[in-house]
Amino acid sequence: MKIEMFQTLEAVLRGGSLAAAASEMNLTASAVSMQMKQIEAYLGQPLFDRSGHAIRPTAVAHEVAASMRDGLEHLQSLRRRTAVEVGGIVRLGIIESMLPSLLPGTVTELRARFPRLDLRPMRGRSIGLTDAVKSGDLDAAVVAEPEGGGSARMNWRPLLRSEMRLIVPPDAAETSVPALFKQYDWIRYDRHTTSGMLAARYVSGQVRTRHGALELDSIPAIVAMVSAGLGIALVHLVDAGLCQSYPVRFVRVGRGAPAIQLSLATRKADADSRPLRAVGDAMTSVLANTLRLRNLAGR
Repeated sequence: MKIEMFQTLEAVLRGGSLAAAASEMNLTASAVSMQMKQIEAYLGQPLFDRSGHAIRPTAVAHEVAASMRDGLEHLQSLRRRTAVEVGGIVRLGIIESMLPSLLPGTVTELRARFPRLDLRPMRGRSIGLTDAVKSGDLDAAVVAEPEGGGSARMNWRPLLRSEMRLIVPPDAAETSVPALFKQYDWIRYDRHTTSGMLAARYVSGQVRTRHGALELDSIPAIVAMVSAGLGIALVHLVDAGLCQSYPVRFVRVGRGAPAIQLSLATRKADADSRPLRAVGDAMTSVLANTLRLRNLAGR
């Protein structure tokens, strides 16, 4: 017995005929007639007097409709409410390089649109955060998607593809990438991260002569070191706001530049989760605005 049958019964009583109900419910007259007969078979009593040219509802039909009316209206109100209200706790992992550019705007937007949604962020590396989502310790994570695609056990919502760029001291006169690596120390990002591995592969394959390398696991620290003239670095910076405090010059690597695919990783079982969809939508909006501002600034 489907709930929609009782909605059809209400339509028959309102319209006075099977044809009117069929038009209102976007059904055929025969489908309406079949639904009414199924309710009658369930009740063991007729809903209509069919002795004349037009059907006439019995007292039982009105009684059934009245008994179901409040319940149907309440169910409809619940459907409308869940369509707009999103709540609960979302445990979200974010890689360190995306925290300043993504987290403040995402939290601001979610608080404004979904005040019942409690976002609980945690910092980490892509591999560890992805494993935490797989094990259920996190609900979702913003990570650098592995080359060749992520695990088929997960859903990967693309957020941004970010080309890595070379940052050099603000007073560096050189524009040639090989010459810059020859002149300055290479400050590399943690080689155990996806971006660190990509940068190392590019430098090893493209730059034959280079100074010694320092290794740090903090993008802000790397930018500060480069700004102080202590080296150069190949990094991905979505939001260049950090460079206002620590000025650097950007040098495009050009052809063959490594790129990071940033994605929101979730479990396949959570594909229809409204809270996770709300988080992903907020992130997409924030990143679009960040890129627009970066393009206006010419960086």
